Amino acid sequence: MFKSIKTSEANRKVVTELTSNLGMGPENLIARIALTYSIAQGRKLSLTDIEDSRGKEYSSRVLFGEHEALYIALICQHYGLHKTDYDVPSYIKLHVDDGLELISEVIRTNRNLPLFDFILDQIECGLTVSAATAKD
Repeated sequence: MFKSIKTSEANRKVVTELTSNLGMGPENLIARIALTYSIAQGRKLSLTDIEDSRGKEYSSRVLFGEHEALYIALICQHYGLHKTDYDVPSYIKLHVDDGLELISEVIRTNRNLPLFDFILDQIECGLTVSAATAKD
């Protein structure tokens, strides 16, 4: 599909800080979480807002591991695109950068929030929204 994406230059530091501060292990994990967190916000990002590509580089294999098709499907479903659409990598980059910025802000305002608690809170919010939607 695509070979690699690069975060914005500003997010190069964010990746390192979040990975270190949250005890994440490999830096690709925070990028995966950032991508899905951004998509979960439900916003559609504009390709005109894409930032520079002078930050952390991820090959598609490193970023997605064996789940590349799943992550691409999330983007395609969100934007109504086919998996071969030329813009899929750009949307992935947009959401990785957006998610990194969003998570960084949450962590900045909640210094003592462990990553595990952050993820559980997000899962719980998603389940609550899903349950409420199912009742409607």
